[in-house]
Amino acid sequence: MAEHTRSSITIAATPAEVMAVIADFAAYPEWTGEVKEIEVLATAADGRAAEVRLLLDAGAIRDEHVLAYTWDGDREVGWTLVKSQMLRSLDGSYSLAAVSGGTEVTYQLAVDVKIPMLGMIKRKAEKVIIDRALAGLKKRVEG
Repeated sequence: MAEHTRSSITIAATPAEVMAVIADFAAYPEWTGEVKEIEVLATAADGRAAEVRLLLDAGAIRDEHVLAYTWDGDREVGWTLVKSQMLRSLDGSYSLAAVSGGTEVTYQLAVDVKIPMLGMIKRKAEKVIIDRALAGLKKRVEG
């Protein structure tokens, strides 16, 4: 990823428990505020999602994305944009590492929108997305 935003959080659970929540796409509308609909379009040999359609509604921004996912066990999941109306690219990943007291989850994200936007504003939007996602993931796993 070229220009990206990254943040981490520690969750009181094993990497396998955290990754199970990340991989449970059907439950995303329950704990991610922006995801309203989700559909797994294709699965990989390991049974995890390979391609997913997401309908996002973040107030002023409403878009449908198709993302392609790659999995590295319970260590990392990455995704890239297949198609979107508003985005030119969207590359992200969750990296999980066992630490004392649980799992450190690092979320990295790089977004490029089709409309012109200052890099500083884009990074701030990425930071908001990441922080909300990590807080929601922590609450879902620990709750």
